[in-house]
Amino acid sequence: MNDALGSKLQEKRKNVVMPNITGSYLDIGCGYNNIAREYKEKNPEEKSLGVDVYPWKGCDHVVEDTAALPYDDTSFNTVSCVAALNHIPYREKVVAEMYRILKPGGTAIITMIPPGLSKIWHKIREPWDEDQHERGMIEGEVFGLTKKEIVDMFEKEGFKVKKIQGFMLGINKLYIFEK
Repeated sequence: MNDALGSKLQEKRKNVVMPNITGSYLDIGCGYNNIAREYKEKNPEEKSLGVDVYPWKGCDHVVEDTAALPYDDTSFNTVSCVAALNHIPYREKVVAEMYRILKPGGTAIITMIPPGLSKIWHKIREPWDEDQHERGMIEGEVFGLTKKEIVDMFEKEGFKVKKIQGFMLGINKLYIFEK
């Protein structure tokens, strides 16, 4: 994200996610991997990785399928999917995978913009959004997810809602779930 609006939003997301990361950390759909890299710099003793299906510069591991991650059960204390779950067509399977790789009591962190706002956001940024031009959209991607869709998906897998908080004037939401 090289445009000013996108960079500001990316920074805001990082600022709300970072304080909620503890222990070993995996960011699914990491893009340029800014959050995992910064967490690693601040916590060099912790395992901190970013995975994506697209080979973004800075990504630790490019995986073919985020619903079949190459990690053992209960490998991480914290797993996130920052502004990315809506870009994954088989998101329910990814949520199940998050549950599998999280340690008991572990935390799943999601950020998401509501669908209507997301559509407007992407339309405004389209001329400058290098990410979308480079990667493109795939079948099954949607412009954001509703609070109900996210909560239902995570509760179905056994997660408990720990916190839901708006940020950036409520335009974005931070979801924290506990295994």
